[in-house]
Amino acid sequence: MCEVLQIKPRTYYRLRNQLDQDYGDYLIIQNVFEKSHKTYGYRRITKELLVTHGIVMNEKKVLRIMKKFGLQAQYIQRLQPNYGRIYYEENIKDNLLQRNFNQPGWVTDVTYLVFGGKRAYLSTILDLASRTVIAYRIRRKNDLDLVMDTLRDAIQKKDPSGFILHSDQGSQYLSNEYRAVCEANKIQISMSRKGTPLDNAVIESFHSLLKKETLYNNDIKSLEEYIERVIEWIGFFNTTRRKLRD
Repeated sequence: MCEVLQIKPRTYYRLRNQLDQDYGDYLIIQNVFEKSHKTYGYRRITKELLVTHGIVMNEKKVLRIMKKFGLQAQYIQRLQPNYGRIYYEENIKDNLLQRNFNQPGWVTDVTYLVFGGKRAYLSTILDLASRTVIAYRIRRKNDLDLVMDTLRDAIQKKDPSGFILHSDQGSQYLSNEYRAVCEANKIQISMSRKGTPLDNAVIESFHSLLKKETLYNNDIKSLEEYIERVIEWIGFFNTTRRKLRD
């Protein structure tokens, strides 16, 4: 199993023993799912685990874990009708921060990076205690993978058990996969009220500052150069830039 995940045995057993009892198996299933370009259902994943990796796992267990963590073949998603409003409203959470940003926790959001008619998206998780970036991802597409990869990066870097993770009510944060991974890692989900950016003022301010000190302070020639400046600036922000507390 560790070979499939490309992690050390002690890391696997820590995840299996300390987190949700299904989380270790989810990582294995998710690895096979991603390698299939998100096309395998539970039957093909069960067979792939056995034939390629020698891992015996019951089909019903694979199906249950895939449902629990929101893994679903993309062609199935396209065939299903859109019940978005019902699906999303069930996952809306209360605002646990209540604009008190001087407490332990994480805040997250996605912002756009635009230059020359081209666009990229920056997903960031910011630690309230240290005011540093725990994790970030930059992609050309604003989708669930962008947010989930950022979240998984943060979880690998710091134990989030008991933390509040605050976001807006964007569709990625209302997904079943986001909720399941947070719950598996004992993260308390918190959300801004709809149309109220001040409820997430710290991350909004961070993204505004980032754009001002990268896009407007440099003679940028392309979106690719803009992205390079953003990456450099986040490193500067985390290690050198003096911070003023809100």
